[in-house]
Amino acid sequence: MTREVDADKRATLRRFAALGAATPLAAGGRTHAAADGDDDSAARDAIRGYLATTPGAHFSKLRDDLSLATGETQHHLKRLESGGEVISQKDGDYRRYFPAGRFSAFERRALGYLRRETPRGMILGLLRTPDASGADLARALDVSRPTVSTYAGELADAGLLDTEEGYRVARPEAVIALVVRYADSFGPDAVAFADDAASFISYDG
Repeated sequence: MTREVDADKRATLRRFAALGAATPLAAGGRTHAAADGDDDSAARDAIRGYLATTPGAHFSKLRDDLSLATGETQHHLKRLESGGEVISQKDGDYRRYFPAGRFSAFERRALGYLRRETPRGMILGLLRTPDASGADLARALDVSRPTVSTYAGELADAGLLDTEEGYRVARPEAVIALVVRYADSFGPDAVAFADDAASFISYDG
């Protein structure tokens, strides 16, 4: 069983390491490669590749998806952050990680909320139907109206939602671009939205 787990871990790391080696994020890390062991280098390349395709992932998701141990993940992320390749920011109970220099503060906040099921559903719902009410969103997402109100407040505080007259997504085209580019990493609701994205690009925010 241990051999099977190790083999699965190596396969996962190789898959994401291939992405990491091809991404600009890898350029800054090459100065450390000679000093790293093969396993360390593969793990960091895998994290680079993973964050290139799943920006805004929180620590536990990154660790679990790459089949890394907690201490191992902490070690490599610390090295990548200290090397200026990765940045992180607190998001409620989570710490989320992003390729350095790739996203604006607005985009990082948007990615963080797009990785949370109910806020993502609200954002996608409002992009599809800009005049949707809180009650409409609650019904569509099968959550309570107070839940929608709570998240609407958070999204407004984060600069992602305008709540002056109902609910409207701030900078909708920027948000749509993020959804389309990283749809596969968000889930089937985002993939379905991305499939219809052409009809939303001209949405005037």
